[in-house]
Amino acid sequence: MAVSRTPVKVINHLDRDHLRQALEHDVTTGLTAASKWLPPKWFYDRTGSELFSRITRLREYYPTRRELSILRQRSGELAAASAADTLVELGSGTSEKTVLLLEALKSAGTLHGYTPVDVDAVTLESAARRLSVTFPLLDIRPVCADFECHLSRLPQNGRRMVAFLGGTIGNMEPASRAVFLKELHAALRPGESFLLGADLVKDPARLVAAYDDAEGVTAEFNRNVLRVINRELRADFEPEAFTHVAVYDERHEWIEMRLRATRRMRVWVDALGLAVHFAEGEELRTEISAKFRLEGLRAELQAAGLRVRRHYTDPDGDFALLLAAR
Repeated sequence: MAVSRTPVKVINHLDRDHLRQALEHDVTTGLTAASKWLPPKWFYDRTGSELFSRITRLREYYPTRRELSILRQRSGELAAASAADTLVELGSGTSEKTVLLLEALKSAGTLHGYTPVDVDAVTLESAARRLSVTFPLLDIRPVCADFECHLSRLPQNGRRMVAFLGGTIGNMEPASRAVFLKELHAALRPGESFLLGADLVKDPARLVAAYDDAEGVTAEFNRNVLRVINRELRADFEPEAFTHVAVYDERHEWIEMRLRATRRMRVWVDALGLAVHFAEGEELRTEISAKFRLEGLRAELQAAGLRVRRHYTDPDGDFALLLAAR
């Protein structure tokens, strides 16, 4: 007898006006700064999400494989330690790694709900519907939201484990991380858990290779932010006139992704009435990806009121998962 699936309906906190205003603010602020920058959230339209999924399978891009290896070995321990019945995943994307945690919670006999959270509604709904086939009785409540703004608006159902995987926390500068972790602490109820995936400091040559692959997939992903601005704000960027650059900043211990102008140019952003001038060789920073040391991560979590209960690394010490609780 066929099992009826629970209907999937996306809760959307990002209406068109919110997204448009946020994009306009970021583009205006970033492109008029003395050192031009854009936040990485605007990579992720449908094309950007597909490109990033390809990146995670590249030979050079080790973080996904390392995190998966930890999850395969430790998901049962994480499920038992958290005693969670609901998994909330921030920046869920295609939810490929989520199955391991959901299976572990199911095996522990506690699994009831899953709340994926992402800014891309199309990818979010597609992933949620796919998981509803694998877990037909699971209460799936996808939320289209910006986790830096909407933590307090996430569903409060069940005893939650909030997962923030993939090293995405590295995209935040230290001050922003501190604010995010404090807001996360405030959003958790006593006894609820936070599962954090973080990339660790290692040989800079390996780090740079992971963000500058030989096939050029990361370069296309990087340039996609210009295509998003062209489409949404009627700009006339020529993406191919920018080269992809990845460098390691030893002082900050983070990777920077940049787009470098190959010639002088003037870009018109029609929706903003904004002219942006680039000199030949001028760079636009599109992402930072901080790398961490375990003692530093523990200190940041503890400063936010989160107590680390478990931590695991892969055998090579490339990547870490930390389970903390309020």
